[in-house]
Amino acid sequence: MTADSASINLTHHFLIAMPGLEDEAFAKSVVYVCEHSERGALGLVINKPGELSMKCLFEKVDLPLHRQDLMNAPVLQGGPVHTERGFVLHDAMWADVPVDVAVQDLAIEAAQEETVEAAQEAAALSAVSGKESVYASTMTIPGGLEMTTSKDVLEALSVGAGPQRVLISLGYSAWGEGQLESELAENSWLTVGADTAVIFDTPVERRYERAMQLLGLESWMLSGEVGHS
Repeated sequence: MTADSASINLTHHFLIAMPGLEDEAFAKSVVYVCEHSERGALGLVINKPGELSMKCLFEKVDLPLHRQDLMNAPVLQGGPVHTERGFVLHDAMWADVPVDVAVQDLAIEAAQEETVEAAQEAAALSAVSGKESVYASTMTIPGGLEMTTSKDVLEALSVGAGPQRVLISLGYSAWGEGQLESELAENSWLTVGADTAVIFDTPVERRYERAMQLLGLESWMLSGEVGHS
């Protein structure tokens, strides 16, 4: 894939770190890209576990966790930005709303919030006319996923409800305007369309290999000079 910033959109894709990428936060990482536009890109590293389990995380926010399937799942290191903040990647949980209400809510959010993250979330939500996440602060991602930063999704999980498939990270990854395209041109990443089974159904330690297999590659085939697929 070429790094033509005018033509590529890597939303709902994986970035797979090339061997030459030695940055501590991204070496041998797989990043799920939640949004990519002319303003930049935002994503979550999906294969770097941190020190906390989900059970421990919920204890830290004073919530029980009544989801046995999530108890021992690791909380991931999603990237070097806002590492004190939680980001929940999960299957979309939508509620039908009148289109005019959805548009009005987005306009209010855009007027009140000044952060880049809020602007990106509002833009992503606007693409889903007549649909609204059941959670308060959520980015809707093409491909059937959402990324939520509000505590309400944790509260739902704590009582045994919420989305079935969940990944929680502390921190996220971000690229400014043209930055990701430059890194692609420098041969830092391979790119491939995301497979949600790699995110939710593959053990953390196998996600790098599994993501590369989507391209028909194995890690031993790569060197710092290999081009993009």
